[in-house]
Amino acid sequence: MIEIESVSKRFQETEALKEVSLSVRRGSIYGLVGSNGAGKTTLLKILAGIYRADSGRLTIDSQPVFENHSIKARTIFIPDAPYHFPNFTIRDMALFYSRIYPRWNQARFEKLGDVFNIETRLRVRTLSKGMQRQVSFWLGLPLMPDVMVLDEPLDGLDPVMRRKVKNLIIQDVAERKMSVVISSHNLRELEDICDYIGILHQGEMLLQRDLDDLKADVHKIQIAFSGDIPPALLQDLPALYQEKRGSVLILIVRGASAEIISRMRSYHPAVLDILPLTLEEIFIYEMGDRGYEIKNVLY
Repeated sequence: MIEIESVSKRFQETEALKEVSLSVRRGSIYGLVGSNGAGKTTLLKILAGIYRADSGRLTIDSQPVFENHSIKARTIFIPDAPYHFPNFTIRDMALFYSRIYPRWNQARFEKLGDVFNIETRLRVRTLSKGMQRQVSFWLGLPLMPDVMVLDEPLDGLDPVMRRKVKNLIIQDVAERKMSVVISSHNLRELEDICDYIGILHQGEMLLQRDLDDLKADVHKIQIAFSGDIPPALLQDLPALYQEKRGSVLILIVRGASAEIISRMRSYHPAVLDILPLTLEEIFIYEMGDRGYEIKNVLY
């Protein structure tokens, strides 16, 4: 269990995190999303024990993370720009990891060679960005971690390899109850694998919800009337977003679907449809409600 309580972090004049709290259950995949500069990478580095929080509390299985060797032995962090020793081959890196991580599983490393299919005699720095990313997972998964912290982990991978890596992560979550915290701007990827989502903006946690509950709580509605739109409609049901397309009014609203439908039907519309929303759409409309919205940039 990962517990983060009121964690704050400042870099000189920049307040990167402001009393952020979240929890991640064992065997869960937590997706961290947010605007650029929201503090996601800072939070991940605190979770990995690279940064020390200025205030607040962060524990894994009730133990503090910073400078805790027993916790770090069970945690793997794959950053946005993975680092490997400049002149080391893949085999050299595997040998290095096997000597510092007590859970290193050599048999699994050898078996994963069939998945990644890269010559272990090659120096890591000579590989492409996507192949270096593959090496990070190839070296990380044999550590048999209890916690995996990932920052833009699928960036640079081709579609086939992305699917393979996601399947490997899901397999460890299902079989070993590994906990994963993953940050990505590719919300479609997160939607595939995450069961919990947190939205970070300007160092603050705006909301965090079970993904299924979040998608069930925000709705896209298409509604049309034979005459004019009743003026009281928009006052009765405040929208995160609204747009008129001809005679059809499109609304993004938050709430229980049954109650929304009931209230909409009381205005006797000619057309009423509720459409599913993607995580990316939910993010855009939630951020728009906080003043971070798409605006016309052509003048």
